[in-house]
Amino acid sequence: MTSLLTNALRQEGHRVQFRRGQALFTQGDRAERVFVIEHGWVMISSVAPGAREIVLGLRGPGDVIGELSALDGEPRSATALAVGEVEATVAPASVLARALQDADTANELIRVLAVRLRDADRKRLEFAALDTLGRVAWRLLELGDQFGESTDDGIAVELPLSQEQLASWCGASREATVKALASLRALGCVTTGRRSLHIRDVEALRRHADGQA
Repeated sequence: MTSLLTNALRQEGHRVQFRRGQALFTQGDRAERVFVIEHGWVMISSVAPGAREIVLGLRGPGDVIGELSALDGEPRSATALAVGEVEATVAPASVLARALQDADTANELIRVLAVRLRDADRKRLEFAALDTLGRVAWRLLELGDQFGESTDDGIAVELPLSQEQLASWCGASREATVKALASLRALGCVTTGRRSLHIRDVEALRRHADGQA
C-alpha cells in the first residue's frame, strides 16, 4: 500500500531482510525505529503475567508498525516477529515525527490508529460474547480478508501461524481451537492443510463468527 506516511518513511529509510523467527523489535525496547512491511507477515505479540505469549494480531505488506512507541517515547509494548521471510523499510523514529508535521499525513495516521482501536474494541466484545468456535471463525475471516487470494471455490490463505499461535490469537486453549477447526471443516466452511487454509463458504463462516449459526 502506498500512502503519504509510507512514502515519507520509504524516502529516508532503508530495506532490511528478516528471516523467519527474527524479531523486528522486542517488547521493552526503546523506540528508535519505525517499520513499513514490504513483503511477508509479522506477528505482533505481548508477554502477559505468567510469561504467557499473547498474539495481538498480524501485519502484512503496506502496514506501518512500531509507530506508537515512536509517538509517545515509551518502551515497546509488544514484540514484532517475522513468521516467514520478511522485507521491511526501516526508518528512524525522527522521520515519523517530521512527517506528521504535514496535516494530511497526520490525519492519515489518525485514521489508521482509529481502525486499530475499533478492532481492539471488537475483539474485547468477541471474548465476552462468543465461544471458541465463533472467535476462531472471526480470525479465519480476518486472515482471508487481509491475506487471502480468491479462487474458483473460495479464498486460499497461506497460514503463517502455528496452532498454538492461532489459539493465543483467539484467546483459547490449543485443544479448544483444534476442536473448533475440526467443527468448521465438518460443516464445510473451511479446509486446512499444513500452514494453509481454504475458506470454502465465506457466508457460513461469517454466520458462525456473528454467533448466528
